[in-house]
Amino acid sequence: MAQSYYKIIELVGTSDVSWEDAAKGIVEEAAKNLKDLRIAEVTKLDMKIEDGKVVSYRARVSLSFKYHA
Repeated sequence: MAQSYYKIIELVGTSDVSWEDAAKGIVEEAAKNLKDLRIAEVTKLDMKIEDGKVVSYRARVSLSFKYHA
């Protein structure tokens, strides 16, 4: 059985709609540039607030992808 290696990076996605939309958007955008994405783990959620109202959602996501040496 061949060994596999994975790299993990952290990215932040934003959305005016929801945390789920922010996380999904960053994964879809990352998939355009990274091969063999394997796991996406949401590590932190927060919101931007203006005048007492939530104006955007942010999701910090750790992504792992297969490392090709």
